[in-house]
Amino acid sequence: MASSTNDAAFAGSIPQIYDRYLVPLIFKPYAADIAERVAGLQPGTVLEIAAGTGVVTRQLARYLPPAVTIVATDLNPPMLNHAAAIGTARPVEWRQADAMRLPFDDESMDVIVCQFGAMFFPDKAKAFAEARRVLRPGGKFVFNVWDGIEHNEFADVITEALVELFPTDPPRFLARSPHGYHDLSVIADDLKRGGFAGSPEFSTLSARSRADSPDVPAIAYCQGSPLRSEIEARMSDESDGLENATILAERALAERFGAGPIDGKIQAHVITVSA
Repeated sequence: MASSTNDAAFAGSIPQIYDRYLVPLIFKPYAADIAERVAGLQPGTVLEIAAGTGVVTRQLARYLPPAVTIVATDLNPPMLNHAAAIGTARPVEWRQADAMRLPFDDESMDVIVCQFGAMFFPDKAKAFAEARRVLRPGGKFVFNVWDGIEHNEFADVITEALVELFPTDPPRFLARSPHGYHDLSVIADDLKRGGFAGSPEFSTLSARSRADSPDVPAIAYCQGSPLRSEIEARMSDESDGLENATILAERALAERFGAGPIDGKIQAHVITVSA
């Protein structure tokens, strides 16, 4: 992930749960799309920011020719270590790096790619300026962000369900962070302030999030994302608090989508801008 704030703290068992449950649920459907976009640019060098557990990295390694250098970075060592342990179809360079202070030379990359990480940048314009600095003239920055939570059904249902458990202070991580940076005019302005002079290209992609049963997204979101920290902070005196929240989320999903295999809408924006 992309910042050192609590919103981006992935530690303990979260990387494993994230990769087992959350990646196939919501990240994998977009990984091939963004890797195909990068491959179509025919780069010689690619830097990935906020690689997480490597779902996009693995697709980049499949789509890009062996001669293309791929450097995959993440701020969070446990996530990066998990990604490296899974491995890729061909060698890539794994490197711990902060998107706010990229440890790369000026004009050293042809393409920078970032899947669902920009929402977590503490200062978006500053992070974009770093990407701009590292890109060669004419290079491309390709990234995606989630649309508003109302367009992402599982996340929306779980967020509303947790109000029952925490009526006075419901955890709003999902609405605030992953789904809180979706205004295209704001994104365009942040890119401009980061030094990208050209107009960005936007596309909005809807997909389906599918799970064998409601417990899968309940575990994915409540235990495999920083929402977990907000739940645990509110129930610090109850050892089974996280489990109670997960059960509540599962029940709400079953009421909305059914008790068997479930299917919900997800939606994201893809942005491409030239240096």
